[in-house]
Amino acid sequence: MSPDRYCEEKAAASGSSFTASFRFLEPERRQAITALYAFCREVDDAVDECADPNIAAAKLAWWRGEVAALYAGHPTHPVTQSLSTALPRFNLPAEHLQEIIDGMEMDLHQTRYADFKALHLYCYRVASVVGLLAAEIFGYTNRRTQKYAHDLGLALQLTNIIRDVGEDARRGRIYLPQDELARFGVSEANILASRYSDQFKALMEFQAERAREYYQRALAELSAADRKAQRAGLIMAAIYRTVLDEVAKDGFQVLDRRLSLPPARKLWIAVRTWLAA
Repeated sequence: MSPDRYCEEKAAASGSSFTASFRFLEPERRQAITALYAFCREVDDAVDECADPNIAAAKLAWWRGEVAALYAGHPTHPVTQSLSTALPRFNLPAEHLQEIIDGMEMDLHQTRYADFKALHLYCYRVASVVGLLAAEIFGYTNRRTQKYAHDLGLALQLTNIIRDVGEDARRGRIYLPQDELARFGVSEANILASRYSDQFKALMEFQAERAREYYQRALAELSAADRKAQRAGLIMAAIYRTVLDEVAKDGFQVLDRRLSLPPARKLWIAVRTWLAA
């Protein structure tokens, strides 16, 4: 199996909404973003699919070395071998890939966040940095587009956190800021036990409004000159905003279920967004 094919299968197996936007890209950009996404999946799986934190830490350390090997010109893993094809074409700093690993490593040592400032750092590492790399692959002319990519990454990650509250709780993680739990009168015990309440719904409405603000901010920061180049990112935004709207429409029933859009609906949103950009 070729490195590129490995990445394609890794991306497809995830079932993520992100991959709905990849098919519209020209081949070089599609290959690069697929390799980047496969990298993110690999380092995320190193943590989420490993019950022993010491083994997970060792896997992340290996990936740190593999990133160094990639930029030294001798990658050994199919994902980094595929990324090596993209390096001459796109500006993909090694520091950004290492920051993504930093974010995944936070999940090994931190399961609670005192406030949004603390959560913001996590979101920056696991999502905004990915957005900045993706923007480089998609292409832009206005440097303000980097700010768009940063804020869109935050919006997408905040949507993930809202959608996955119950799933994360079953892993022992609560990403909702502790001070906001206290403000709305929601206990950790109720989240861990999947107990709904009016207070929980109010808390989640507050989280959703913050995510919407980041979507609005990001879209306002994207210059008209870069909209066509950044269409893949706009597709991601449209799909995730729809997920957020559906979760809200469902009354934030996220403790005992995980909402996902049917593939046909994601494709329809992708086509509609691509044509409108």
